[in-house]
Amino acid sequence: MKPSALTTHVLDTADGVPAEGVTVSLWRIEEAGPVLITEHRTNADGRTDAPLLTAESFAPGCYELRFAVGPYFAARGRDAGFLDTVAIAVGLRAGEGHYHVPLLCSPWSYSTYRGS
Repeated sequence: MKPSALTTHVLDTADGVPAEGVTVSLWRIEEAGPVLITEHRTNADGRTDAPLLTAESFAPGCYELRFAVGPYFAARGRDAGFLDTVAIAVGLRAGEGHYHVPLLCSPWSYSTYRGS
């Protein structure tokens, strides 16, 4: 069985640069409600300095990554009125290897995919 982990990065597609300083929080979705697992800020490469989940801390289940893009775009002098927090819900299974969930965003739109 392949060990599993979770990482992310954020790209600012409006300016064509890595999005530095975006707060990324990871929530585990439980019956009683979401539980905050960890929170990071992206570095100059648009990545978090550490994985959101390591192989040691990985637990299968439903999670939500929340990206605070509104404050990022506001700090860059862009209209941040449309997108504030982008939430991406993912289901993670054990033995599926490395999960990488990038966010490509502008003040007006976003996309994601399962990266490598």
